Amino acid sequence: MATDMSEAIHQLIQDRGMSEELVLRTIEDTLLAAYKRKFGNADNAIVRFNDTNTEVSIYAQKKVVDGVYDPVSEVDLEEARELNPEADIDDELLIEVDPKDFDRISVQSAKQTAKQSIREITKDSLYSEYIDKVGEIIIGYYQRERNGTIYVDLGKLEGILPKKFQSPREVYHVNDRIKALITEVNKTPAGLQIVLSRTHTDFVRAIFELEVPEVYDKTVEIHKIVREAGYRTKLAVYSNRDDVDPVGACVGLKGVRIQAVIRELEGEKIDILKYDPDPRRFIKNALSPAEVRDVILLDENKHQALAVVGDTQLSLAIGKQGLNVRLANRLVDWNIDVKTDAQFGEMDIASESRRAVSELFGDAEGDPYGYGEELSRISELPGVDAQVAAALLENNIDFIEDFLSLNEEETAALKGITAEQVSALRLLIEEFVEVVEEEAEEDYEEGAPEEAGEEAGEAETPPAPAGGEAEAGLAAAEEYDCPECGAKITVTMTNCPNCGIGLSFEFEDE
Repeated sequence: MATDMSEAIHQLIQDRGMSEELVLRTIEDTLLAAYKRKFGNADNAIVRFNDTNTEVSIYAQKKVVDGVYDPVSEVDLEEARELNPEADIDDELLIEVDPKDFDRISVQSAKQTAKQSIREITKDSLYSEYIDKVGEIIIGYYQRERNGTIYVDLGKLEGILPKKFQSPREVYHVNDRIKALITEVNKTPAGLQIVLSRTHTDFVRAIFELEVPEVYDKTVEIHKIVREAGYRTKLAVYSNRDDVDPVGACVGLKGVRIQAVIRELEGEKIDILKYDPDPRRFIKNALSPAEVRDVILLDENKHQALAVVGDTQLSLAIGKQGLNVRLANRLVDWNIDVKTDAQFGEMDIASESRRAVSELFGDAEGDPYGYGEELSRISELPGVDAQVAAALLENNIDFIEDFLSLNEEETAALKGITAEQVSALRLLIEEFVEVVEEEAEEDYEEGAPEEAGEEAGEAETPPAPAGGEAEAGLAAAEEYDCPECGAKITVTMTNCPNCGIGLSFEFEDE
């Protein structure tokens, strides 16, 4: 019997992964359950193993009395002295119980208790083992599939790979080897549940730790990973040592390391880029493989940015169905709008950028594009048509002030520029240039009223019309009669609007 018990204990330790202590406790619980089923309670039952744990016995602890009322917990003095001649009233004896005396129902109850105990102990042991493996890679084999969920044989137990955690480009068959990430370990009434995933970003991280020694030893660290499983993954990496190129370390010599990762992901595209704390450079890197010419931060508080690319790079920067720019947005945590040079030139973002910069900085340091500087020349206006600026320069008009001083007839006479272009230029000036009209100051000096009055009168005198001889002292709005046809005319006119006769005004000094 001792040999049989030793073999049973050894088999439980090997097959179930249980410790010897747990096995002995299970045997003890089994015998106590059988005793309780036989006698009603097990309060006075004691289980003991020998020194080598190869034999086990169960005893009933009974009190010696003169007249038994409870045969389960009491023993008659006469019967007690047959077991121990020195027994006396109120003594306690340990009387061995033969397990063979248990009836079938008691044995069946004990077996059920043993099975339940072994299940619970096994579940606890496996839970303790696998809960520490969450986030690690495990290898199993395809067993079966039900409602899209794949059941994976992990050796000691079975894991599940739900449909939502399967890559859309992967197809499995029975007995296929599956490498996956342990994401959850749950206790259920049916047993331990191990949830696996091949779409999690940490799965890619774990694969890189296996393939790239510099990532494993933290020489190169992964800042962030974003992924559309089955299509594309982007990693931002940086190095803790100046002499180690983080991107080169992940790619490996002739791309051997990155190719190993791509094979494990069944051909999924992977972009490895360098992390940079400067958002402009980080955004530029994140849009790889596209080449970005410039990045403009429209609103740093709202994390809105604009990336300018060449015409041939637009589709590459956006990606199929917007995948590349969408992943870049998640990687840098900015909302990136991608435009070509031509589209950027047509956009009216300068005023918004200038306002945002003014709110954030309020100085030239925060205005890298010069929107905060005072504009004087037409060519300095943001978004101005270069052809229009060149045409005005040919007409000897370089400064904004000169352009604004032109009347309608003079602007219409400009060569090489249309009325629509003139209107567009005026709107552009209104947006970016603050026009301040200077008012004449009346300077009355104490003790010189006559001089002050003369200066004031001169300031209010309208300018004479071109080619006329009008002098100061006459209001520009004063009307006269045309000497030819009698129509109303003013000193600002050079020709009568009715008959067309040339006009000239002369005034005598008072």
